[in-house]
This record gives sequence, structure tokens and C-alpha cells, in this order.
Amino acid sequence: MAGAGSKLFTSGSVLTAEQVNTYLMDQTIMTFASTSARDAAFGGAGEATLSEGMFAFTTDTNTLWLYTGATDGWVNVLGSDIGQQALSNRNVIINGAMQVAQRGTSTASLTASGYYTADRFRIAASSLGTWTQSVEADAPTGSGFRKSLKMLCTTADASPAASDVVRIDQLLEGQNLQQFAKGTSSAKQFSLSFWVKSNVTGTYIAELSDVDNTRQVSASYTVSASATWEKKTITFPADTTGAFDNDNAESLQVRWWLGAGTDFTSGTLNTSWASSTNANRAVGQTNLAAATNNYWQVTGVQLEAGAVATPFEFEDFGITLTKCQRYYEKTYDTTVAPATATNVGFLGVGGPDSVASLYVWSSWRYKVDKRAVPTVTIYDIAGTSGKVTGWQSGSSTNNLTPNNANWINGVSSHAVLFQANYAGFYYQAVSSAEL
Repeated sequence: MAGAGSKLFTSGSVLTAEQVNTYLMDQTIMTFASTSARDAAFGGAGEATLSEGMFAFTTDTNTLWLYTGATDGWVNVLGSDIGQQALSNRNVIINGAMQVAQRGTSTASLTASGYYTADRFRIAASSLGTWTQSVEADAPTGSGFRKSLKMLCTTADASPAASDVVRIDQLLEGQNLQQFAKGTSSAKQFSLSFWVKSNVTGTYIAELSDVDNTRQVSASYTVSASATWEKKTITFPADTTGAFDNDNAESLQVRWWLGAGTDFTSGTLNTSWASSTNANRAVGQTNLAAATNNYWQVTGVQLEAGAVATPFEFEDFGITLTKCQRYYEKTYDTTVAPATATNVGFLGVGGPDSVASLYVWSSWRYKVDKRAVPTVTIYDIAGTSGKVTGWQSGSSTNNLTPNNANWINGVSSHAVLFQANYAGFYYQAVSSAEL
């Protein structure tokens, strides 16, 4: 009878137990102290069965939930702070749909920390397996996402040493986090939502790490079905201790653990904000590095202020690219990886033919001001780092070291002074101001 819609009861009608447990349950709003109490009330022996269209209200966050079926589960309809949330720019994660990958879409043989494929997502690795990171044309059907970030184990480590670690992080500036009001009496909760897929089921850990105040909080989530996209929503508590700095430096790390040694797993998982203790960060974490061909994928990443995890905030590709270019910009075309042999997009400067005593300037005005004074790397047209290509008498020469180069870097532009012993120089460049 569940989902039967309206029903006319006449005078003297007697409700059966089945009608109360199914039809009436569908028509009422059930009240629970928390989402945990709500979830524990269904499916067990002697308990009601969930059916699509049920409503529940949780009093701890004053939130109304709608059960939409087994795929998406309970969906927030109205929360206590939903009226206070911004209608746009809610998501502090950059490139959560994995649309931008300026460095390339696949990098193999990874054993060290760094940025390799999807912009703003960094691998943190230390002696725990060897990995291929890629951006895949694979995402949950019907979600609106088309790409995901994938970590594939290519060399296993089934017995991590105590200090071993592998995870995916996004590092965030403090001035972009002030809406959380952290460190004040009005501090907001942190709602993290994402889609995940792995061939290794089990317990995984997500963590928020406050760099400014050396505090952190962790939460576990479960990959329930192998090789199946699952949506996860985690609400981290508010923290009235320790405000984020209001500047362009790193204040918060959002972390997805994929494996860890006992230095990070030997304590008790810290599910409330506290001073950072390594042993309490990743307790219970599955070791994705236990076997080759194990993989973990993620997309649709959103972090926002408040108890309500709202639907993912899709944005124009150009907006996402501009946000990413604050941290990393290149002269190459958007889809061309640095160190590729190409002259498309090059920087160049011309001078008199073979006048070694004459100096000429080459400059690069950035499309987006950088987070801080960046590090600039140049490539000749053949893709060799630290070199330029010279032009003279109708032919070009690669692998040239700039003579007496004088570099001037700023957040808005880059310039270099060359000693001209060719009629012209041209080169590609990358500017990085990553956290």
C-alpha cells in the first residue's frame, strides 16, 4: 500500500496494522533526534521498511529529509541554516567536477607528493605503493558529472611501514573560508559531499586539517559495493576554537585517505575537533595499496558551510579554469600538457641578428593574478625544461640556455631579460603559485 497517494477513510473505518505501518507512515513526518537515530529505525527485525516518499525531521539540526529510494537515499529538503546559505559560491572546493586538468590527464609511476592531473587536487604520498593518477571519462550516470579523478595502484605494499601514507588532498586559502566562522561562537558545521567508486570495499577516512591552529577532525565512510558509484555526505562539527587566518596562505586541508601506517592508525579516530594527533587521524582506513590494480575514484566534491549538504554547484567551465589559474597557469593551450613539443601559444622576443651585447625583454602578462609570487619554468619549443629556442637566418635552434637571463616575477606578470645572440627567442612557460 506504500505510495498509494490519498485514501478516503469513512466513519467507523478500522485501520489495520498494515495500513498504519505502510500507508500512514508514508503520509506523516517522522521525528528523530538525529540522522543516526533515523537510520537505525528502519530495516531491522520488528522495524518499519523504508519506502520512497517518506519524510523525516531531525531535531538536532532542524532538518527535513525526503527518502528518494535506494540510490540517493535521504535527501535534505530544508535545514535550519539553509536560508542563511549563499545561493552561489557555496562550494569552497575548486574543480570538484574534475573538469580542468592543465598538467595532463594521466601520470604514471607516482611515489611522491605533488600535483599531477586534475587541478587543485594533490597526491600526498610517502613510501606506500606506486600509483597512476588519471582523469577518467567515468562518472555516476545521471549525476551531471562526466569526469572523475582516479588513483590506480601499480606496485603494491600490503604491509605499510609506520610512517607510510597515501591520500588525496585539496589545500584551501584562509580568506576563502571565513563563512565557516571558525573559532567564534557562531561557528558553522562543514558539510562535505562527494561521489566515490572503488573495487576495494571497506572503511575509508575523510579529514579536515586546520593548518593555522594545528587542529583536525576525521570521519569514516564506507565503500559498500565494489566498482559502483556511491554518494557520500559527511557533516563535520563546528569548531569554536581557532579562527582561520584571513589571508592567501594555506589554512585548511581536505583529505581523503587511501592508506596509512600505524603512525596514523594506532589511536582512536578523532571525530571531534581537537589538537592534531597523528595516531588519531586515519584509524580504520582500508589499505588501497594492498594489491595491484586496486583503484579509487572521486568526483562531485563539495564543501560548504552549515549542516545541509546542498546539490552540487555546477559552474561554467571558464569560471572553474579561472579559479585554477590563480594557482597554475601556462602558455600552452588548455588541453596541452607542459613539456609538449609545440609552438602554439609561445612567448617570443625579437632582436638584431647576432648582436651579443644587446639585451631584449620578453614579458608574460598573466590572465589571472597569482595567489603569491609564482615559480616560473620555461621550456623550449621541443619541450626541454630550462631552455629556449633561438631563431636566426630562417632556422630555429632548440636547447639553448638563455644568456645572462634576468628574471622578474610578480603576481600579475613575468618578465625576462635576454642577451640577444640570435635574431629572436621563443619559448613556453608555466607559472605555479600552488599551496
